[in-house]
Amino acid sequence: LHYKATVIILVAFSLLVTSRQYIGDPIDCIVDEIPPQVMDTYCWIYSTFTIPNRLIGRVGKDVAHQGVAPHVEGEDTIKYHKYYQWVCFVLFFQALLFYVPRYLWKTWEGGRIKMLVLDLNYPVVSDECKKDRKQLLVDYFVTNLHMQNFYAFRFFICEVLNFVNVVGQIFFMDFFLDGEFSTYGSDVLKFTEMEPEDREDPMARVFPKVTKCTFHKYGPSGSVQKFDGLCVLPL
Repeated sequence: LHYKATVIILVAFSLLVTSRQYIGDPIDCIVDEIPPQVMDTYCWIYSTFTIPNRLIGRVGKDVAHQGVAPHVEGEDTIKYHKYYQWVCFVLFFQALLFYVPRYLWKTWEGGRIKMLVLDLNYPVVSDECKKDRKQLLVDYFVTNLHMQNFYAFRFFICEVLNFVNVVGQIFFMDFFLDGEFSTYGSDVLKFTEMEPEDREDPMARVFPKVTKCTFHKYGPSGSVQKFDGLCVLPL
């Protein structure tokens, strides 16, 4: 599960996100005064944001989208979603971390177990031959009793690394998502039980589909002009 299923799933999603990110169109921003390609590139580099205190409200009446509404700089809190560009790299990095204990064990183990049980699991091998092989194994274990402690110690290290990796991944994801990962599941469950007019969607807070991006440029008189763009995050 650690080194095969999890690694395959993480690598597959990493490739999927990468293909969408670098071959497809990872972000689409709308603003009339700025060319779309310029706005998309700018918002992709500098990240987009939402307004946390605008997550509550009726979409289409109170707010354009959850977390997307007019805001006052210095008064309203702004939450930048900086993780968005790094998802493909993080997924691949996680896959590597899940495979490291397996790689260490295969390097240290060196096929010793396979050599010890050689010819014992073949149906074409005679019972007499299997009996001799079993006797050799017994003699080997008796002769080398207490001499393979380092082998067992390395196996224990790999098992501990598996556990540390799983726990560490939880803290890493919590850090990657600005402290939202550890409570995300419970927040989603609470969200389904709250009244529609009072609830704040944690899915829109952590993984928004529509965000804002502010572009600044000089106007004809040399003054700084601000343009608010609406960005769709399809990844």
